[in-house]
Amino acid sequence: MDANTHTPTALIAGASRGLGLALTEALVERGWTVIGTARNLGRDPDRPCGLQALRNRHPRHVTIERLDLLDAAGPAALRDRLAGRGLDLLFVNAGTTSAQPDQPIGEVEASVFSHIMLTNALGPMRVIEAIDGLVVPGGTIGVMSSGQGSVANNVSGRRELYRGSKAALNSFMRSYAARTASRGHPMVLMAPGWVRTELGGPDAPIALEDSIAGMIEVLSGLPGHPGLHYLDYLGRVVPW
Repeated sequence: MDANTHTPTALIAGASRGLGLALTEALVERGWTVIGTARNLGRDPDRPCGLQALRNRHPRHVTIERLDLLDAAGPAALRDRLAGRGLDLLFVNAGTTSAQPDQPIGEVEASVFSHIMLTNALGPMRVIEAIDGLVVPGGTIGVMSSGQGSVANNVSGRRELYRGSKAALNSFMRSYAARTASRGHPMVLMAPGWVRTELGGPDAPIALEDSIAGMIEVLSGLPGHPGLHYLDYLGRVVPW
C-alpha cells in the first residue's frame, strides 16, 4: 500500500468477541484501520481479551474504545472522543437473548423484555444516531440484524422475544433510513446466518469464518448503492 492510497477506517461497536471481533480482525487483515468498542476488557495484561490481543498484534491498525450500549450517554461521549475522525464504515454488532429463549412472549418478565430490547434494538440505534455525523460521504452504516427479524419468514414462532427485538431494530433502521435518505449512505441490516458463536451455540451449521467472509463481500459491494438493504451473509435479500 503506497503513501497515496486511502486507508479506510471502520468503527465496529461490539467488537470484543464473536462476530464483532471476527469482523474486526477480517477488516484489519484487509488493510483497514478499525476502532473497536467493548463494554468490558480483560484485567490481566498477561491474558488479554481477544480485542486486546488483536490490538497487540496490530497496534497501528486497531484502537479500542469503551462503550456500553445500555449507557444512554455513552454514544455521544464516544462521538466526542472521536471528533475529527472520518469513518468509511460504521457497524454496530449487538445481540443477546434470554435464559429461556423459547418462552412465549406473554410469559416474559418486564425486566427481561427491557434488557433484550435495549441491547438489541434501542442501543444500536443510539450509537448510529450519535456517530453518523462522522461517516464520510458515501460511507456505509450497518447493524447486525438476523434472519429471525424477518416477519414474513416467521412461520414457526419460538424465540419470540429475540425475534421481536430484531424486528424492532429493522423497523427503527427503516425509519432512520427514510429520514436520512438525502445523505446518500448505503445502509445494511445484516443477517449473519446461524453461526457457531457463543450466542449461536455449538450446533449452528455455519462456521464463523464463512459468515464473516460473506459479510465482508456484502459490505464491500455496498458503496455506490445508497439506501437500506436487508441482506444475509451471502448477499441474498431477506424478506421484511
